[in-house]
Amino acid sequence: MEYQKILDTIYDEMSYRDVSGKVASYIPELAKVDRRKFGMHVYCGDNQHFNFGDSKEKFSIQSISKVFTLAMGMRLMGEDLWDRVDVEPSGDPFNSLTQLEYESGIPRNPFINAGALVISDILVDQLKDPKQELLDFVREITGDDDIHYDKTVAASEQATGYRNVALVNYIKALGNIKCDVQPIVDFYFHQCSLAMTCEQLSKAFMLFANRGRILETDKKILKPKTVKRINALMQTCGFYDEAGEFSFQVGLPGKSGVGGGIVAIHPENYSVAVWSPILNEKGNSELGMKALERLTTLTGVSVF
Repeated sequence: MEYQKILDTIYDEMSYRDVSGKVASYIPELAKVDRRKFGMHVYCGDNQHFNFGDSKEKFSIQSISKVFTLAMGMRLMGEDLWDRVDVEPSGDPFNSLTQLEYESGIPRNPFINAGALVISDILVDQLKDPKQELLDFVREITGDDDIHYDKTVAASEQATGYRNVALVNYIKALGNIKCDVQPIVDFYFHQCSLAMTCEQLSKAFMLFANRGRILETDKKILKPKTVKRINALMQTCGFYDEAGEFSFQVGLPGKSGVGGGIVAIHPENYSVAVWSPILNEKGNSELGMKALERLTTLTGVSVF
């Protein structure tokens, strides 16, 4: 497969001028990002790398981090984790509170904010230093120690994250949060502030394309059964109330973040990350989704 030629075609076809969305503004630091940024990186199962544009520039990965924390939570709890969070698409915006009352504080899935906050509660409860252990996990699976929290973004989220604080309090009132609220939201705001490049993200998500093993070392990090569960959730829930559209257009398991990043995998074939900060009305990268649709169209390969 001539991946570089395909990526060059995508880069030539697309521009930030062709989309009508807006950069995320409800987190003030994200509103400062240059809307012209556009990068993409493909990491193949034979260890080859292909890229274009701003693929080596770091950005705030936001909700993409929820895949990492879910993986850590499943390593700690296994199948018992699903007593605390469900596995169904929500059909609602990522920060919705409306379903919790009807469903007794059990979030629909671990990728909406409510679900990710329950996962944060598990990690805060069971790990001595969850923020450091998350960094250690991501650095290990990428083979790259140059991954850090963006403290400015974390502080910006802390200053404006009233809805997430409300979600934790509400879930705690319904009996599905064990720890104090403050350490949970502190961890959550930090995980969302992780700053990574498209290249680093594609390396990290190769773990989910390679049956839970680090490609370069063959070290086993996750059980194949765990990877199967996570990939299934990325397919059905990775894009909030636009997951069906992403499956329809792109045909890969993936996860988005309001920083403008999207990561997707083709099991045993490749991991791909794309970044464009202009978001559509659902909170997903408008240009990123178009680029991934072109990738699977031009390669003729998806999971379907």
